[in-house]
Amino acid sequence: MNVRLPIYIGLILSLFCAGCSSIPKTAKPVAPFEVDRYLGTWYEVARLDHKFERGLSHVTATYSANEDGSIRVLNKGYNKEEQEWKSAEGKAKFRGEPTVAALKVSFFGPFYSGYNVLAIDKDYQYALVAGKDLDFLWILSRERSIPEEVKLDFLRIALEVGYTIDDLLWVDQDPNTEGAHEG
Repeated sequence: MNVRLPIYIGLILSLFCAGCSSIPKTAKPVAPFEVDRYLGTWYEVARLDHKFERGLSHVTATYSANEDGSIRVLNKGYNKEEQEWKSAEGKAKFRGEPTVAALKVSFFGPFYSGYNVLAIDKDYQYALVAGKDLDFLWILSRERSIPEEVKLDFLRIALEVGYTIDDLLWVDQDPNTEGAHEG
């Protein structure tokens, strides 16, 4: 037997799981959480920009229940430079109890990343969502904008978790912007 094999397997697993963090260390997901109230369409008000959303405005995320208990995720946004709508479909699953807003989401086959609702108002109209680490953060709203007091509260929470809020990109959701209406 090759004694190096278990070492290699352990190394491969540790490298794979090193990228599998699911929530920033100081963040705590919302509990109790009611997934049925979270389903539907959300407007992306702000985000930390990253490669897969770069250049997109009018971004929405629509969540719906799948028969297997997972959640269908449909993200859409308008790329003004290319003058076209982009979309990505994925699947989200709870990492534990469905009453805790700690999920994992995948847009690329078997690879999942953290999706964590850190704050939500009592009417499920505004949400602060963290990814797996401090590189991913979103502010979502059922409408194209968010009240200033909610915005300030979410920014305070993000700062407490350790996010650099100066890096947030405030997403154009103006319905009068060219290309704002999907054709």
